[in-house]
Amino acid sequence: MFKLGMVILSLVTILSAANLPSKKYLNLAAVKTMVAASEAKAKELKVEVTICIVDESGNLLFLEKGDSATLNTIQFAQKKARHAAFYRQPSKDGADALKKGNTDVLAFPDFFPNQGGLPIIVDGQILGGIAASGAKSEVDEQIAQAGLDALLKN
Repeated sequence: MFKLGMVILSLVTILSAANLPSKKYLNLAAVKTMVAASEAKAKELKVEVTICIVDESGNLLFLEKGDSATLNTIQFAQKKARHAAFYRQPSKDGADALKKGNTDVLAFPDFFPNQGGLPIIVDGQILGGIAASGAKSEVDEQIAQAGLDALLKN
C-alpha cells in the first residue's frame, strides 16, 4: 500500500511540474558569446569601453573596463544595462523621452537616459540587459548590439 501511495505521489508531482512554465536565463556560455562579440566590435571601432551584462533583475553578470576607459564608465555601463533590463527598451528611448521634455522620467527607479544599453529579449522573455560605455553613445550602442546579435545568431 505504501509503495502504491509513493507511485501516485510521484506521478502527481511529475504532472504538476509539467505545467510549470519554462524560463530562459543567461548562462555563462551566453554571456561569453555576447562579451566576445562586443569586445571584437570595440576593437574594430578602435575604442576602449566598459561592457556590462545584467540579468532581468538588474543583477550584475559581467563587467569589464577597457584599459583606457575612464572610471565613470563602470557606473554608466551598469546603469544603461539596468535601464534596458528594467524597462525592456533601449536606454536611448529614455534619452529621447527626456529630450522631448518628459522630465518625469527622471523620477523613475533605475531610469538612465543615455544611449548604449539594450534589452536582451529571447522568445518574448526579458533575460537582461547589455551595455557599453566609454565611446560616443551611438558607438556604445553598436558595441552592445554586436553582443546581442551574436547571442541571437546562436
